Amino acid sequence: MDALIGTWRLIKEEAWGADGTPRPPLLGAMPTGLAMFNAEGRMMAVLSDGSAAAPGKRLYVSYCGAYSFDGMQLVTQVDRASEDRLLAEPQVRDASFADGILTLRPPARLVDGMMVTRSLHWERIG
Repeated sequence: MDALIGTWRLIKEEAWGADGTPRPPLLGAMPTGLAMFNAEGRMMAVLSDGSAAAPGKRLYVSYCGAYSFDGMQLVTQVDRASEDRLLAEPQVRDASFADGILTLRPPARLVDGMMVTRSLHWERIG
C-alpha cells in the first residue's frame, strides 16, 4: 500500500477495442485528473476530459472510499461518487509501476457497441 500513498496526476489515457484496434480515449485528447491515497486506506479521484466546454458539457467523474492494494490490484469500496454506477460494486483496477509511472487498468467497458479497455497513466506529484 505504501507505493500508492501520495498525490498522483493523470498524464495519459490509452484505449483500445477487443480486437486491439486503438480507440479514442474516453477522457479525450487532454485528460486531467488527480488521485490521492492516504496511509489510513482512504482515496479520492477526480477526472475530467480537459475540454474548455461549458460546465455540464464536459465529461467529469469523481469518487472516494476505502481502498486496499496488494501490489497488483487496487480495490476501492466507493462510498461517494459523481455517478451511481460507481457505488454498485467495488471498483477494481489492475495496477503496475514502471519508471515512476502508475498504470491503472479498469475492466473493459461497452462503448458504442464495442468493448473498450483503457489504461490510465499517473505520475506522483506529492
